Amino acid sequence: MPSPISDADFPKEVLESPIPVLVDFWAPWCGPCKAMLPIIEELDKEYAGKVKFVKINVDENIDIPGKFNVMSIPTFVLFKGGQPVSTFIGGRTKEDVIKELDKVL
Repeated sequence: MPSPISDADFPKEVLESPIPVLVDFWAPWCGPCKAMLPIIEELDKEYAGKVKFVKINVDENIDIPGKFNVMSIPTFVLFKGGQPVSTFIGGRTKEDVIKELDKVL
């Protein structure tokens, strides 16, 4: 299960992570966000130890989504070495997400 994080946790959980991190910007009312959750949960298990999965509720946290120009949700930003290396928006297939993850491994 992706760990929920806040604006305050972001530097430690994402920027300082020794492994790549996929950040899921979401909100509880967002249908496509809910549709993506089972895919992200599966990948969290499959990539355990290789990629960290976290989620930020954009209704409760405004600083980090603003910093990364999150205009619509779900938005996924993949970080490696503290830098954003890939961004994709909206619903995706599991295969699409795997392609993005494998690019950074």
